[in-house]
Amino acid sequence: MENLQSRLFPDVETRRPLTIAGPCSAETEEQLIETARELAAAGFRIFRAGLWKPRTKPGGFEGVGAEGLAWLRRVKRETGMYTATEVANREHVTAALDGGVDLLWIGARTSANPFAVQEIADALQRYGSDTPVLIKNPVSPDLELWIGAIERLYNAGLRRLGAIHRGFTSVEKSVYRNLPLWSVPIELHRRLPQLPLFCDPSHIGGRRDAVAPLAQQAMNLGFDGLIVEAHCDPDAAWSDKAQQLTPRALAEICRRLVIRETVATTESLDSLRSEIDKLDDRLLDLLARRMHVAREIGRYKREHAMPVLQTARYEELLARRAAQAEELGMEGGFMRRVLQAVHEESVRQQMEVIDE
Repeated sequence: MENLQSRLFPDVETRRPLTIAGPCSAETEEQLIETARELAAAGFRIFRAGLWKPRTKPGGFEGVGAEGLAWLRRVKRETGMYTATEVANREHVTAALDGGVDLLWIGARTSANPFAVQEIADALQRYGSDTPVLIKNPVSPDLELWIGAIERLYNAGLRRLGAIHRGFTSVEKSVYRNLPLWSVPIELHRRLPQLPLFCDPSHIGGRRDAVAPLAQQAMNLGFDGLIVEAHCDPDAAWSDKAQQLTPRALAEICRRLVIRETVATTESLDSLRSEIDKLDDRLLDLLARRMHVAREIGRYKREHAMPVLQTARYEELLARRAAQAEELGMEGGFMRRVLQAVHEESVRQQMEVIDE
């Protein structure tokens, strides 16, 4: 987005992407300062750290709370970086702004709750703050709910707004922690083209090795920025350690990003490759669903003393799908090979269930 810097941080001079980086959680003052120093040395200008950490179940580390605000002030004082943290209610908003935090974001659980978002919007309006606020997508792929959260803040007078795509929760197995479903943020951008759009590859991937390819996909799709989890010692992190990077590793990923600013009049090769990536994601999702059904079939066969292999149905299935593939312009033999591999995995899944 051409006005990204002027609308969020006018004095941060950087080419796309504008990157917000820091640990999932502020754990100790030493951890925070060390991470911030390493990020600042690598050229990053905006430091993120969670102070209030919502957890699905009680008992886990839920953040240091307001105590960490003094640590963030020290980060700003010693490194010159801007600071950012997540807020989920009016008390968080007031404490963060009183503590001098420069950017706020609203998490996926909070953005799914219109009451909570309105409470935050009201608190920001009463405070009279012009602090930038980024809104993560809700946990479910509900575009209207996401837009509704953005509109609540806009209606409260906030203008320095942006959106964060962090993927969507799924009960089914996936290669991602949260499914990217790129079509949702793409539609958000179509409907709100002046809204800066960030990608959170840490929460989409759930693994540090997934951050680089996801960040590149976001850049290929024209995202304005990234918000990435970085920690001075990721393996010792108190939360989300599997998806956090060292500052040096993050700097190398950002250095290797291919940023294309040329606007083409026809669909570019990059956009076609991005479409292939999305279709591959859908194929993996569909295959995971198919294997889930296969396991249910295995349970049925176990309960009814039926054999796993049903040869007649298998042969009929191969012939029918091969013919359909040919009608769609593919080779029948190719489809047979694909289905044979799928069938082999389905049998393995059913055998696991029967052997339970």
